[in-house]
Amino acid sequence: MGETIPRSFFLPLASGWFARHEQYFSRPLPKDKMTQTKEQHIEVEGVVTVVLPGTMFRVELANKHMVLATICGKMRKRWVRLTVGDHVKMEMSPYDLNKARITWRLR
Repeated sequence: MGETIPRSFFLPLASGWFARHEQYFSRPLPKDKMTQTKEQHIEVEGVVTVVLPGTMFRVELANKHMVLATICGKMRKRWVRLTVGDHVKMEMSPYDLNKARITWRLR
């Protein structure tokens, strides 16, 4: 069975909003909501082969697979420059293996 939120947590609200909405908090939480986690990204390394407009890059992986990659937000904020031939570390979603996010420029 799922866990319920204890009534003592809502004592300051007992006379107002909680009293009117108590029915929503007395139900047990679903099992899948308690153990829900984010999907893990796949970390890969590659070499920038083509610089495209709009901070997009064509990157070649070690297995000769080509992916379309973009720069992560922190690299944009720090104005990190990428050119052809740079080695980069990327994160790929397990759902779309043709796109990636560049997270690090390697030496």
